[in-house]
Amino acid sequence: MIVGTPIGNLGDLSPRAVEVLGAADVIACEDTRRVRQLLTHCGISARGRLITVNDHTEAGAVPGVLERLEAGETVAVVSDAGMPGISDPGEQLVSAAAAAGHVVQVVPGPSAAVAALVVSGLPAGRFAFEGFLPRKGRAREERLAALARDRRTTVVYEAPHRVRDTVADLLVACGPVRRIAIARELTKMFEEVWRGTCEGAADHLAGTEPRGEFVLVVDGAPEPPPPDAGAVEAALRTLMAGGADKRSAVALVAAQMDVSKREVYEVAIRLS
Repeated sequence: MIVGTPIGNLGDLSPRAVEVLGAADVIACEDTRRVRQLLTHCGISARGRLITVNDHTEAGAVPGVLERLEAGETVAVVSDAGMPGISDPGEQLVSAAAAAGHVVQVVPGPSAAVAALVVSGLPAGRFAFEGFLPRKGRAREERLAALARDRRTTVVYEAPHRVRDTVADLLVACGPVRRIAIARELTKMFEEVWRGTCEGAADHLAGTEPRGEFVLVVDGAPEPPPPDAGAVEAALRTLMAGGADKRSAVALVAAQMDVSKREVYEVAIRLS
């Protein structure tokens, strides 16, 4: 059983989650101390039922969990907060259990990504979840560039000691006027949601000491301007004069100018 747990406010734990955790033979968790606190809050005994499954131990824990499932035991998987597998351990356990033919069920619960998205005020119909960006190097540059081009709203997790650098990088990649929301300590006592532009976000963080866990919600890239029919026509004429057939010319111009093939094809028809 994959069990979602509160991201801050313990009152967000669902009655079904309490029932499942109380009935589980084993609870696989990132930090036994935090889960003991949660179970104590619910009046559930943790004695002899907790095993540690974190980023460093998950792969090694898989065989033991599968043995328990084969023996008919019920295993509940939780993370420190939110949904296991979403920038937290759990994905490898689920994959292995499903591949071995075991029934894997989920008890839905809080998610910082979804909570930040819906409170951001930014479009939520289509979105991408990036989790934590690579910390440095080419991998980080490539992910930031892809994020800047993506027309969907993007959700990014960040730690307090790195959030200023990440917002500064987003400012460079997305430009000063791209909209962004900064959600901090969601559902907790000092919950804060700041909304504005990338430039404003950098100024906001410069004036405060970042504390707590952050979720950044970045607006999608703006729609590109309509294609310049004259430029499309000129590009087609050049390619076709050089011997390219209509189909190849249309495909190449569409790719080079980021225009739909249908629009380029309509121009090609007029030319012929």
